[in-house]
Amino acid sequence: MTNTGENPTTNSARWEHFQHGADIGVRGFGPSLASAFEQAGLALSAVLVDPDAIKRNETVEIEVEAPNSDLLLYDWLNAIIYEMGTRDMIFGAYDVSISGNKLVGRAHGESVDRERHQPAVEIKGATMTELATGEIRPGEWRAQCVVDV
Repeated sequence: MTNTGENPTTNSARWEHFQHGADIGVRGFGPSLASAFEQAGLALSAVLVDPDAIKRNETVEIEVEAPNSDLLLYDWLNAIIYEMGTRDMIFGAYDVSISGNKLVGRAHGESVDRERHQPAVEIKGATMTELATGEIRPGEWRAQCVVDV
């Protein structure tokens, strides 16, 4: 599954899934590392439900710190999974700011409505498998890993 938006270009923000055995890969692209992290968050949400079906009436602040951008992505995605699980929420939009090794993010969503959302699977956690972040060409960043479902 891929979300390329209405007018995709090489530097546009987008997300996609990639197959990895019984698990699912999440991948975000954007014109900055922060944008790629936002898109990776959307790809994570899309494992469960169409992000466009999620109301954005509640905001949760998330802060993580890690020694490098790969581990920052790992911690960011696991923090999202934790917040979804403990708050019984689903998120459909993300705002991310990265400064050095610290990420400050906001996840926008709503309480899970099992009848309306019909979550497809349960995400257990982000993994180190295919964990990678970085600028893949000038002005295009990627953030990816496999999530255990």
